[in-house]
Parts: sequence; structure tokens; C-alpha cells
Amino acid sequence: MNHKKIILGGLLAFAFSSTSVHAEVSAAEAARLAKDLTPFGAIRDGNGKDIPKWDGGITEPPAEYQRAGQHHPDPYKADKPIATITAQNMDNYSAYMTEGLKALFRTYPTTFKIPIYETRRSHSAPEWVYKNTAENASRAKLSKDGNGISGAYGGIPFPILHGANDRQALQAIWNHLTRWRGIFVTRRAAEAAIQRNGEYSLVNSQQEVFWNMYNPEIDHKGLKNTLFYYLSFTISPARLAGGAVLVHETLDQVEEPRQAWGYNAGQRRVRRAPNLAYDSPIAGADNLRTADDTDMFNGAPDRYNWKYVGLKEMYIPYNSFESAQAGLKYSDLLGISHVNPTYTRFEKHRVHVVEATLKEGARHIYSKRVFYIDEDSWNIALIDQYDGRGDLWRVSMALLKNYYELPGTWTALDVFYDLQARRYHVQGLDTEERSTLVFTNEVPDRRYFSPQSLRRRGKR
Repeated sequence: MNHKKIILGGLLAFAFSSTSVHAEVSAAEAARLAKDLTPFGAIRDGNGKDIPKWDGGITEPPAEYQRAGQHHPDPYKADKPIATITAQNMDNYSAYMTEGLKALFRTYPTTFKIPIYETRRSHSAPEWVYKNTAENASRAKLSKDGNGISGAYGGIPFPILHGANDRQALQAIWNHLTRWRGIFVTRRAAEAAIQRNGEYSLVNSQQEVFWNMYNPEIDHKGLKNTLFYYLSFTISPARLAGGAVLVHETLDQVEEPRQAWGYNAGQRRVRRAPNLAYDSPIAGADNLRTADDTDMFNGAPDRYNWKYVGLKEMYIPYNSFESAQAGLKYSDLLGISHVNPTYTRFEKHRVHVVEATLKEGARHIYSKRVFYIDEDSWNIALIDQYDGRGDLWRVSMALLKNYYELPGTWTALDVFYDLQARRYHVQGLDTEERSTLVFTNEVPDRRYFSPQSLRRRGKR
């Protein structure tokens, strides 16, 4: 891999029609990334109580990890809960819980629990990603309207938030959208919509993603406003088998909308899917997830007004290795009303809190969204989502862990709770599969993610 191109890939010059806003982080401020801040911009020090100092995170896989795609042995398997939050004692912990977590206790008072573990700041990334991030700190810019970025490549764009409040909020969201998750990843997994009585059926698929933002074979001119390429083809059930979806994800989706295509196996036809964005319902999720719920949040931020609330200490899902252990039966993991708490792990971490309020005249089923973004990795860990009446409606939850073969932090499972329907949806189930995610440094041929190849891939 040509890491040098990535590290030196500096400035981007996207052909955005909107004017870019100049960076405001000085070289002296950027130098903090090697001092009191981590390479991704988090506070290195702990809080002196229950959040420790960041010491570099997990830098090597444990000895039990032997091959790519192996389900990850838990490096913290000896840890035991230091407390368990229940509906009966939740008031004692309310200062560190999101409104969504509190609502889950009120909705399921006898079964929902949060096991609290020692905080392990396990996040890490390759050195070349850290170096790119340091360069981005004083180069990256938001476009004038905040719907695009420039000056960032191969790392976190805005490790040090700066500027006006709404700009800081958008910078935090862009850090999530562009965060490090490897170069090329393949996964065979299932998703399930769990009904009120606990019944569910699985939709099995294989997904492949090429993160063009971290492409080692191009310079800034080769990015061409493309963040990543995504391909998913359905394996089962029979009524959906053979169908496929292809996405070319653009960086500025207002200037250049996401390009998406769908393959219908019954019709044997490839068609454009122009509506695969914003609050379009996802059929495989039984309408419990919108298009922009995927990956906690994706796509254009233009329908919302953004506000940066600040950095807070909160309980979030972290080091969620137990929920992804090989051989764990889906029937044991998927409880009637929520994921089985036995297999979850929460820790206290600092998070960036960002609020998004629907603009007057804009359309979306969520009138307000509150994001809780892990300060170490820039992954969105929790989201509270409100309906048009202003009532808390849905709670999204990413069960984060370190994929130490990269290394890098990403989700083991994404869970979407509908508090009103009392149903939930889970993405990323793979403990009954032979392998979990497989990361490679492969750069596919340009035709691999082309609409012309979609029909062939969907028939597999």
C-alpha cells in the first residue's frame, strides 16, 4: 500500500459551487494533537475518577486472534460489571444517561438493564491515519453551507472543532461520516426486525464497502467527490434473494446527489434508486429504519439546523465484544423487547453532544435528533430521535468495539428501538456465520462497483 500518497495527500479541491470557509485552526493549535489531545482530538487525560487517560488504545490483536475474519476474542473478558442500572435505581445514574436510555427503562421496566463496566479507552488507528489527521486539522474546511468538505483526506477532517457553534456541530457530524473504518471491507451478516411478541425473521446479505476517502492509490484529484462505494446483495429469504443495491456515496450530496441503483432478481433489471436518502423507509428493516439512520447517520445534513451542545460524560455501549462472540445464537441475543442485557457492555466516556432540529419547510419524519459522539473515535454511539409532535420516538444504539486487526473502532451491532411501536431492528448479526468482517487493503477495479456489474453480482 502506498501510504505516502495518503499521508501527503493534503489539500482537496472539490468542485463545489458553494464557497469553502477558511480553516481557523492554527499550526500551534494543531500541535496539541501530539500533546494534551489524542491524535483524533480527544482529551488525553482522564477525569481523575472513572475515565482513565488515553494510553494509545489497543495496538495489537490478542494472541488468540489468528486470522482475518475471525470473530474477535474479548481482550477484556475478565472484566465484571461494577454496577447494573435498572428501572429501580436509574435515578442514581440519570446524570450520565441519555433521554433515550431513560425512556427504554420506562418502556421496559422489568427487563431492560445497563451493565456498567470499567472504562477502557481502547480506540486506536494506524500511524498514517494519525499523521493525515494532524495535517487535516489546519487544512480541512466546511463548504459555506456545511454540506461538503475540502482539504481533508485519509484521516479525520476536524479533530479540533472550531468556529461558530453550528459549524462545530457540522464538523463533528462530518468526522463521523468520514471516520476511519479501513480501506475495503466485506461482511456476510443478517438483520432482523423483532416484533412485539419477540418473533423475527432474518434477512441475510453480503455487503462490500470501499472507503474511497482512504484510497491509497489516488491523490486529492482522484477522490472526485466520492466518499465510498457500497454494494449489498441479498442471500435470503427466497422472496428477496438475488436482489442487490449499489451506492456511490458523494461527499456533497446537495451539489451532487448520492447515486444508487437497485437490481430486482425477478425482473432481472437494474434501475436507478433516486429516493434512497433522507427518511426513505428501508423495507428490509420493516420500516423501523430510515435511509439516513443507516450507520447511525449518513447523507446530506441540509434539512436540519445544527447546534453543538458540548462535551459530556455519558454511559455509552463500548468494547462490545461479548455481543459479537462466535457461536452466540441470535435467539439468545435478541430478547422480546430489546437486546439481551447479558451481552451488552456500557462504559462512561466523554461524548460530543450535537442537536439537529428540522428546518422550517423541510420534510423528515424526525423533527429533532440528538447525537452522542464518542470523543475518542468520532463514532456516533447513541441517538435520540423525536417525532413531529416533539415526542421521543426512536433510540438508535451502536455497540462499539475495536477491530484490532485494523486497528480502529466501529460497530459490532446497530440497534434501532421504536418506543411507540415497541419493536426494534438489529443490523450486523454475524455470530452464527463462519466469519465476521474481513478487512483488506484491496483497491477494486473501477468497474467492480459499476451499474454494469450489478446484475451479474445480484444473481450470485
